[in-house]
Amino acid sequence: MDEEHRLYLRLGDKVFHANYGQWGGGVVVEEMTSVLIGGTCLVRILFEDGQQRTFNNDLDSDMCCYYFGIRRSHHSLFDAPGRRAYQAPKKIRKG
Repeated sequence: MDEEHRLYLRLGDKVFHANYGQWGGGVVVEEMTSVLIGGTCLVRILFEDGQQRTFNNDLDSDMCCYYFGIRRSHHSLFDAPGRRAYQAPKKIRKG
């Protein structure tokens, strides 16, 4: 990856568009990052309406999909497999 880009979305991220709810949820199905200086950084998202849409994925660009309403509905760091659900501590019975 080029050091010039700060990526917003990663392959497999689940997203939605804040302004186009009719598209439904989406998932990032492709990342494309140029290795050339000044090159583009794109993601392709497959939405529930069946359409694939391509967006700029560089947070340092004014054209980044984040600034146009694409939001993550989860992030892989927070939904790691094997994560344990919170359990209240057991009460000790006296008796």
